[in-house]
This record gives sequence, C-alpha cells and structure tokens, in this order.
Amino acid sequence: MKLLETHIVPNLHTSIRIQEYEVAVFASILSKSALKKILKKKLIYVNGKIATTATYLNTNDVVEVFEEETVIKKIFKLQIPIIFEDDDIAIINKPAGFPTNGNYFKTIENALPYNLKRSEANDALAFPKPVHRLDNPTSGILLIAKTKSAQIDLYKQFEQQEISKEYQAIVLGKTALKGEIHTAVAEKEAFTTFKTIETVSSLQNEYLSHVQLVPKTGRTHQLRIHLASINHPIVGDQLHGNPEENYKKGLFLCATFIQFSHPKTLEKLSFSITPPNKFQNILKREERRFLKFK
Repeated sequence: MKLLETHIVPNLHTSIRIQEYEVAVFASILSKSALKKILKKKLIYVNGKIATTATYLNTNDVVEVFEEETVIKKIFKLQIPIIFEDDDIAIINKPAGFPTNGNYFKTIENALPYNLKRSEANDALAFPKPVHRLDNPTSGILLIAKTKSAQIDLYKQFEQQEISKEYQAIVLGKTALKGEIHTAVAEKEAFTTFKTIETVSSLQNEYLSHVQLVPKTGRTHQLRIHLASINHPIVGDQLHGNPEENYKKGLFLCATFIQFSHPKTLEKLSFSITPPNKFQNILKREERRFLKFK
C-alpha cells in the first residue's frame, strides 16, 4: 500500500475516538463519512496498528493514511462525447441508459479509461473518477477528476455548494412560468427552482412543458421527486412518473450546465450543452398531432 500522509496528534485534553477526530487535519480525507469508509477498508494505522472506529487517539499518536490498492479494471469500450479535458479534470456528456458507477461492468466509470488520456501529474489517479452522479436514465454533463488533488478539491466544492448545475426536462402538464419546490426528499431538506422554457398542447396529456431546473441541494432523485410532487412528473420517469403515460423514448431529463472552479488554476469554468434531439422532437410532434386531430 502507498502511504498518502502521516499526522502526529497534537496536545489533547482527553482521549478521543478516531471517528470523532477533526478530519480537516487530513489532506486526503474529506468528511466524517469518508473517514468511516477508509477505516472500514483498514487503510488507517495508529502507531503502526490498523485502526477501527473503536480506536482512541492520544497526544503524539502517529496516524498514517494509506491509499487503497489498485484493482485491475476491465475497460468498457463505450464511446462517450468529451466536452473538455486537461491533465486534472474532464467534462463528458453522459449517454442515457448507463449507471455512473457501481457493481456493474457497463458503467460510465469503467468506460472513462477508454475515452480519456491518462494524466501525467504526480498524483494521477489510476483511473479517472466521476465526482458526482447522474441517474442511469439521465444524460448530460458529468464532471470527472483525473488526479487525487482534483478529486479532493471538487468534492469540497460540492460539499460547500460552490458548484452550480442546471438541468432541462420535459414534464407532463402546463407548468408555472417559474417557481420553487421545497418538498423533503428521504426526510431531508431539498430545494429546487424552475422556470418554463416552452409549453405545447398535447392530445394525450393536455400539455407538455419544457423546463429548466436548478437544484440547490443534491438529494438522490431530487428533481424527479420534486416535479412529481407538484403533479408535473418528468416524461418517461418509470419510478416517480405517471404509469399511464406511454411515451417510449426514455427519461426526458438532461444535465445541461455546470459551473465550478478549476481545482488547479482556480479559474471559474462553465460548460453547457443542448439536450438531446428527442426533447424538441417530442414537443414538435405533440403540437403537430394536437393541431391535426383536435
């Protein structure tokens, strides 16, 4: 195992369990939850012995943090559009129909080495890593780290809500010109703002609306749950949508914009894309059918 960092515990008034220790002193550990995961993987040693969540720290204890051993990755040869790439990060346009990562072979993460150049930086990751997720049926902008320092910095930007993201969706019904949604998600506070780009008439659903969405929090399925909660479920949402809706073109949700600070240069960067052609195609088709058969 590769040693990432060593920390000497300063003066403590009393012993403290390692999982309650201030993680900010570690450059390679981003949060309490990350600390618990690293402990579970037996990657932290205290005075030369493997630490657990039950380990207590005292003054002058030596804490060593190790990097997880690299597992040979089987590469998924899926061609992915690259929006931007340098030695530290990449921005890709994730296709719908593939999970970002997980215990599967056909994931976006497993396809990254097939699409991206290996970083020449000293702290290059063995394989590029997504620093956030898009659901399997969601397409669009996905931010990738190629170095350990970039990964740590981008995680911190997400944690401190310094990264802005926007999405576009086609939803059932006629939405307000703009609005806010505060419905809790998994009993946690969640907040989304939206504005309507276009609304068209539909024989099947009276109206379809094209909306822009800005999530202010990052809960799992937040946008899908929020839109369903105001009776405007996203077209094609088989989990939270209308079971009677019979469009067969997948989920109409796309991550279209991201803004963040480059982890190395600190330059403010923003990237945007247009949603897939199917967004405009369904709106034009529904409006055409309405005019023809109303």
